[in-house]
Amino acid sequence: MIATPILREAARAKVNLYLHVVGKRADGYHLLDSLAVFPDMGDVLEASASDDLSLELAGRFGAHLQAETDNLVLRAARGLAELVGVPARARLVLEKNLPVSSGIGGGSADAAAALRLLQRLWGVSVPGEALAALGLTLGADVPVCLASLPARMRGVGEVLSAGPLIPDCGILLANPLVGVATPAVFKARQGGFSAEPSLPQGWADAELMAEFLEGLVNDLEPPAISLCPVIADVLCAIAGSPECLLARMSGSGATCFGLYETAALARAAAAGLTRDGWWVWGGALRGVPVGLPESGLTA
Repeated sequence: MIATPILREAARAKVNLYLHVVGKRADGYHLLDSLAVFPDMGDVLEASASDDLSLELAGRFGAHLQAETDNLVLRAARGLAELVGVPARARLVLEKNLPVSSGIGGGSADAAAALRLLQRLWGVSVPGEALAALGLTLGADVPVCLASLPARMRGVGEVLSAGPLIPDCGILLANPLVGVATPAVFKARQGGFSAEPSLPQGWADAELMAEFLEGLVNDLEPPAISLCPVIADVLCAIAGSPECLLARMSGSGATCFGLYETAALARAAAAGLTRDGWWVWGGALRGVPVGLPESGLTA
């Protein structure tokens, strides 16, 4: 019997280095301006041939998605199959390493990984614009997660342009494992709108990048803290860790991040940031991405 090949795809976390709310559309959706980056941490999706479409959930946070009747990965699979005119058949296994609903694009990254992976499994190829359009039907963050490269996000998140050159550095992620609903955070936001900043072509090192980012904000941080005060504790703990250059919340929370000169410093800070009930990771944020290997995430 010939073993069925198993294909693998990384679904990297998306971190918003800053997030400005710059306006609001007539339909109520807020307009954003943000710089998204993708650390060497995320979920992993596997796919192999099958007579039907199925999804198995594994990993630390897999059980948190068991109650979902229509996971984004399955919706992505069915949408791609319809687009290219093939049967939606695959055995999918999602290793869920990222906290759920945590402001780092986990579900969107999973859907994007499914769109990349199933093209390989089914032997099809979808042009970038068509794939991004399909991704947008699944969620505003899916298009930026398709390439998983540093990018500036505008509109509701779907208007993408190349981001500044990011230096190789370290990043720490921490989440208190308390859920924060994105609509509630936007509803709790007060005040006017922020301006779109003028970004440089890039930064020579992490210290210069952090110094520039200090002048920007995440406009959703104050309302998220008002709804979930422990976020302030996470930010304080990260900011107080050795060699931290910048501490900020990502997306609508509750995940916060810290920037460091090197991945080793970020890993050391993560090892020292032990709190009961918190999820913490430290590692690399690469200026020149190493790609999304079949073997999973890079160390």
